[in-house]
Amino acid sequence: MIVRQFISWIRTAPAGERAEATRSLARAWLVSDLTPEDRGAAEGALLMLLDDASPLVRQAMAEVFARSSQAPAAIVQALSVDQPSVALPVLEHSPLLIDTDLVDLVATGNGETQCAIARRIHLPASVSAAIAEVGTPAAALELIENAYAELAPFSWDRIVERHGHLAAIRESMLVLDGLPAATRAALVAKLSDTLAQFVVARNWLSADRAERVTIEARDRSTVNIAAASRGDDMGGLVRHLRATGQLTAGLILRALLSGNLELFDASLAELSGLPRARVSALLHDRGTASLHALLRRAGLPESTFAAFQMALEVSHETGFVDTDAGATRLRRRMVERVLTYCETDRQAAEPLLILLRRFATESAREEARMFCDELMADEAIAPIEHGLIAA
Repeated sequence: MIVRQFISWIRTAPAGERAEATRSLARAWLVSDLTPEDRGAAEGALLMLLDDASPLVRQAMAEVFARSSQAPAAIVQALSVDQPSVALPVLEHSPLLIDTDLVDLVATGNGETQCAIARRIHLPASVSAAIAEVGTPAAALELIENAYAELAPFSWDRIVERHGHLAAIRESMLVLDGLPAATRAALVAKLSDTLAQFVVARNWLSADRAERVTIEARDRSTVNIAAASRGDDMGGLVRHLRATGQLTAGLILRALLSGNLELFDASLAELSGLPRARVSALLHDRGTASLHALLRRAGLPESTFAAFQMALEVSHETGFVDTDAGATRLRRRMVERVLTYCETDRQAAEPLLILLRRFATESAREEARMFCDELMADEAIAPIEHGLIAA
């Protein structure tokens, strides 16, 4: 009887009053102890109100039903495809929308729709993959910042591929602790390419010079990333580097000259197809023939063999570093000894010597920066020590 009166009244009531009445009816449907007859009549009235000309009425219904698992499924489905001002609460919160519904809504919806879905708690990998594949940059950013979203590695890579040139995307991803090393390296490559295009467009550097600077900066960053990578993460990084053409002799030599044996071993294992344990055994064998056979199997140029051999000999003499920070910087003494050796080797190609000279310059500058930092740190500590002694 009450519902019948409600239907009669709502036909002529103002939009604001209709919205409040709809809100009350929706709440009554959820929490009141209605008879089966009244519940059926109330649901019929609510279904009818889906056709109301005012979005305020449908908004009121969406706000009440958005978080409820007991809401009428047909009404929730209808609200989810309504205009954004109505649909957003349902898209973001409703537990009645299943994965296939959400994937379809991502594919057919606009940016606001995608952003609302990207903010959902416990977002499954299938929906995250849809957002990564077709979502707007804003939706991808919401997905990255959603701590409850489940993303497969290929979804991270797809976001980088589609939106990695955008600073906001890069910054949000790079601060994540659990980001795969391969994805982090792909982001760095995107940043390097973006900067190279910028400086060339401004005529600050020639295209060739910009490419060289970009490659060197990217390789330094790759070694930094690798220093914090282990196990499967390192394997994924090396496979990514190989697939993108970045696993070059120059990068592998940089890894060795930085004391990063993890990246060096993993790279040779990837290129040679040999198990890591076998590669490590060959490298520690200290035999020239076994090392050359390994490098040849890995497809590295023979002109670089002498540099790898001398670097390994120096490494065996001095030992490898055991800290992440130490495995990111070129070791000056090692670089200089390798350069000196290769300068007297007739088989050393000029491109290798040029690369080693750049490594020598870089390592010298790194050492100078470290010295200055330590000097400034001592200067800062000295007044404190004098004060303690005087006291």
